[in-house]
Amino acid sequence: MLNIPVWMFMPPYVLPALFTLISATVYLFVFNFFRCPIRHYRGDRRDHVVSSVDGKVVAVEKVYEGEYLKGDAIMLSVFMSPLNVHANWYPVDGTVEYVKHHRGRFFSAYLPKASVENERSTIGILCETGQRITVRQVAGAMARRIVTYARKKQRASIDEHLGFIKFGSRVDLYLPVDCEILVKIGDVTRGGLTPVAKLR
Repeated sequence: MLNIPVWMFMPPYVLPALFTLISATVYLFVFNFFRCPIRHYRGDRRDHVVSSVDGKVVAVEKVYEGEYLKGDAIMLSVFMSPLNVHANWYPVDGTVEYVKHHRGRFFSAYLPKASVENERSTIGILCETGQRITVRQVAGAMARRIVTYARKKQRASIDEHLGFIKFGSRVDLYLPVDCEILVKIGDVTRGGLTPVAKLR
């Protein structure tokens, strides 16, 4: 809409053309960012943990998860840049047992302290194997709003969206310590499609 008056009242044509190019670039960026593609996982759904997001693996380490699992776990973190799709998928099939949103700060999502100090939502899932995992949506320096679709006692499915984080952020998966990790730091993942771990 803004391009019409610009073309009408701002000759010569160089300035309106430049303005149109900038607005088209912003539009395409926002359109790409807010996409929610439908994806279907074709692998073994019973014991595979699938990436919740598009992005890059930035951490794989043993930590203590005291909110839902209340014990040691393997934390696998995937960082999303502003260029990634920011829809979030369930990493396993199962049942949602726990959902809680935490207000917090907005440190860079790359920092380790972001998992416990930033704005975040925690989702606890009972897998069909009987094991439990935690999914944590973490806001970053740019992300200012986390949307969580998951609800307690709701069915979780790898093919369905768990939520959405608006602009650069990360998602942490807390997995059983005896699981087999299938990715390494620096690997690129696709939400709902890339297996990241195998439950034993």
